[in-house]
Amino acid sequence: MRNHSPDYLTGKPKVSVIMNCLNCSKYLREAIDSVYAQTYKNWEIIFWDNVSTDDSAEIAKNYDDKLKYFRGEQTVPLYAARNMALRHARGEFIAFLDCDDIWLPAKLEKQMPLFSKESVGLVYSNTMLLNQKTGNEKILYKKKPPAGMIFRELLAGYFLSLETVVLRRKCFDMLSEWFDGRFNHVGDADLFIRVAFDWELEYIDEPLAKWRMYEESWTWKKIGLFGTEWRMLLDKYSSLFEGFGLRYEKEIKKINAMISYFEAVEEWKNNNRSRVRAIVGPHMLIKPKLFLVFLLSILPFEQFVKLLRFFGKHP
Repeated sequence: MRNHSPDYLTGKPKVSVIMNCLNCSKYLREAIDSVYAQTYKNWEIIFWDNVSTDDSAEIAKNYDDKLKYFRGEQTVPLYAARNMALRHARGEFIAFLDCDDIWLPAKLEKQMPLFSKESVGLVYSNTMLLNQKTGNEKILYKKKPPAGMIFRELLAGYFLSLETVVLRRKCFDMLSEWFDGRFNHVGDADLFIRVAFDWELEYIDEPLAKWRMYEESWTWKKIGLFGTEWRMLLDKYSSLFEGFGLRYEKEIKKINAMISYFEAVEEWKNNNRSRVRAIVGPHMLIKPKLFLVFLLSILPFEQFVKLLRFFGKHP
């Protein structure tokens, strides 16, 4: 990413909005329009088309030159595509919007002033979870999440939502890599946790975006891969951060408890209910909610999903 100075005429630095697209035409106009509706006007969209075969290209090309359209030569994994888009960013700040999510009009206007403090590298906000099937919305954070130097908190239980994040571009310049192309699920978490090691994070306690949720999401179908990738992440951080195992022993235990949930659910889906109890048992003192999984694993997995939906814990 090239280093360009802020727009001193307006005092408002440019924000590069990264949009990665692979056959996203259904909600694409709504997503792009939500950027054009921003009350903060100094932005550009870096639109990376990951070789879509639907109408996405035609939709994106119908906008003016504030949307920069790029198309890859072949379809690549998501985080490789994010890195390709980032190479074309010219803004002093970076934001992300997936092509089925939505920004509220004052999002950037409310976030950008918090970067006046030079030690702040990332600003995030609350968001609304939009159930695509029912149209119902609910707020993500019911309790105010932390701000400041929160590497430990993010490590112990990652909680940022991508569509709310704005980053200072200098954060990327300090990293040995941007998005890690090995990941399919936890690439966002990995990047932002690494940023949090060196930078303060600020939080705006109101929803400034909407995250569209689907009943049959690929994430839910492939939930076991979350456990695999978090294990890879722990190995990576053991090499990256000196004394990681000892300094962050408490946080690592919480990650392992989370991993046990992902792995147990995968076994549950395959009707290996005794394995569910064997996996979560050792971690129930660290994460008491796993006790409920331990008890409910006497039920078929489909009944567990019905209970989640009844209590609003699953789309």
